[in-house]
Amino acid sequence: MTRNEVLPSCSFLRCACLPHIMNQPDFKDHFSSLAEGYARFRPRYPRELYAYLARIAPSCACAWDCATGNGQAAADMADYFSQVIATDASADQLSQAPQHPRIRYKVAPAESSGLAEASVDVVTVAQAVHWLDFERFYAEVRRVLKPGGVIAVWTYSAMDIEPTIDAALAQFYRQMDAYWPPERRWVDDHYQTLPFPFDRIEEPPEPLFTMTTEWSLDDVLGYLHTWSSVKAYKRQHHTDPVEPLSRLLREVWESPDEPKIARWHLWTRIGRV
Repeated sequence: MTRNEVLPSCSFLRCACLPHIMNQPDFKDHFSSLAEGYARFRPRYPRELYAYLARIAPSCACAWDCATGNGQAAADMADYFSQVIATDASADQLSQAPQHPRIRYKVAPAESSGLAEASVDVVTVAQAVHWLDFERFYAEVRRVLKPGGVIAVWTYSAMDIEPTIDAALAQFYRQMDAYWPPERRWVDDHYQTLPFPFDRIEEPPEPLFTMTTEWSLDDVLGYLHTWSSVKAYKRQHHTDPVEPLSRLLREVWESPDEPKIARWHLWTRIGRV
């Protein structure tokens, strides 16, 4: 890989690369308009996951975080890998990513990364592989991974806080069901039926990793506003579906400013070439 292949400045990515990316017919851009909210309200993945990937990788020289979004996974992976190449088809998302001396950001579709053959120890896709063209992306993974390299994809769906809050959120999720893109079905199935043509590294039947954070009610509402289904609902009905839910949650939250523990199970598919 040459220095010119990887663009380190997110501000440059925004101004120079966005027209090129937006002209790509296969790019399903559900999240560029939500980039700021993603950076602020999406939970961080557990560091134990990256430590595990570093242990099973052939080396820790280079990782490719594909569909990195605002760089959530890449930022923590940089503590475990000497170099992290973080790509996304959305320059708006990358403009929210944190700068780090070990991370090189690049606007590129998942199916055509521009990375050198057999140059990467680990490929990760956090909460995004269901948006990709499986056949083309997996061919790209085989091309760039070193022999024995690892691919890890993961997803999460419902969060758990408290029973009364969880019940209200579950009802809201069902209300939004018709507004999710069709690819959401892979998430609802916990990636268990996701096409994954690699030598599977077996995981236990229960989720191996859990995300945990302390959130106020406003944090939860901000997170809900990053859902693509909420965006679609607002576009179709010209009203915010989160507003009536927020009134209900304020009744059961007790003290809205008081943070509560929110948990998500991560569902992983991990394999090797």
